[in-house]
Amino acid sequence: MIKMNVGIIGGSDGLGKTLVYYFRDEFNVFISGRDHKKGRAVASEAGINYIESNAGLANISDMLVISVPIQHTEDVIREVAPFMKEGSVMVDVTSVKEGPSKTMAEVLPDTIEYIPTHPIFGPRTTRLDNQVIVLTADKKGKWYDKVYKYLESKNMRIIETTPQKHDFMMGIVQVLTHFSFISTASAIEKLKVDISETEDYESPIYNLMIDLIARIVSQNPYLTYNIQSMNPNGDKIRNTFAEAVNELRDVINSKDDEKFIEIAINATKNMGDITNALGRSDKAIGALNYEYSILFESVGQEVGLKHIYSGKIHTGILESVDGEIAVLRNGTKTKKLRIANIRILLENELYQWKIDNEEKKTESISCVFSKNVHVETIEKTVMNINNIIDIKLTDAYNGPQIDEDSISLTFEVTALTKEDIENVKKLFTGFGGTIR
Repeated sequence: MIKMNVGIIGGSDGLGKTLVYYFRDEFNVFISGRDHKKGRAVASEAGINYIESNAGLANISDMLVISVPIQHTEDVIREVAPFMKEGSVMVDVTSVKEGPSKTMAEVLPDTIEYIPTHPIFGPRTTRLDNQVIVLTADKKGKWYDKVYKYLESKNMRIIETTPQKHDFMMGIVQVLTHFSFISTASAIEKLKVDISETEDYESPIYNLMIDLIARIVSQNPYLTYNIQSMNPNGDKIRNTFAEAVNELRDVINSKDDEKFIEIAINATKNMGDITNALGRSDKAIGALNYEYSILFESVGQEVGLKHIYSGKIHTGILESVDGEIAVLRNGTKTKKLRIANIRILLENELYQWKIDNEEKKTESISCVFSKNVHVETIEKTVMNINNIIDIKLTDAYNGPQIDEDSISLTFEVTALTKEDIENVKKLFTGFGGTIR
């Protein structure tokens, strides 16, 4: 089957780079970027192709994805529009939709479809299922149904709306929250507070809030600034926030408790389903505490720790766990891992990882048993021993040197370690056998 060509302008960084790994197994993926050396390196690592020219990429793409900084999006749309092939589709993934949507409508001919989109997740996202994506197409052609069904097949949450409503809603979801979070972080810095010193006093809610703030302020500041400055609703939203902050400050400074209570109650009423909000936050806090409890209880034991962003799995003996760091020892080497970035593997996950990744030991064991021994029972019992991967009977002998009422059975045993195979030998003797 001929695969569709998907071109990603800006595929060497950020969300564009993330999209490469979502698409490469199903489509022929090509990328372009500003830094050709970096772009070629990304393409080589991902097993895709790099195209130096945006126009050349547009010319060969069935679907062209624009994934560049917000302030450059409209210029890139204008740049490549004349080079797109008839019957293709242009998609952008910018977090502001009014400008790109208007530009696509202006510069693309009727033979080129366009679907302005906004995936509401970042480049650190590892799965598409249950992620939100917004579609703001002003007309729906043949490509729209294909794209919708593809997103649906990935179990994504699809929102269809207008560019204007999208930008207002993102003004609340992004502009307001980012502005308030960065303002809080800035206030903490101006107060000369060492965040680490607050750890002795922190509640679970404070800890969760600080993590959320840190997640926002650690993002690319140029991207964050452009989200603020290029959303057409930004000025109104930031001014309203500032007015709310000043009003609350003045109410408290004037010791007007009744007005404070009125503001707090009105704000609470507008927050919607408080019960569900409490439930979700309780669940988040509970998950953090549960993970830490499991780690703490596993000190001194062999564990597998999976880095939630890179996907890399580290195994070894868990030596210690403190508030932030887990220390893992494997032989003579130790590894320090941030608890916030890891997930402890379940027992069956660790076992499967060992089978898939560690060097296995295989040994033939010959043992003399009573002639009426039940081979299947032996095999089933052996497979219940930890770290035994396989056992199979390879020979049965009852000739010279073997008593008439006995039989010599040879099993080929595969296990994770030599010690595991020794445990099989102990089991055989426990069955009344004699190792030859």
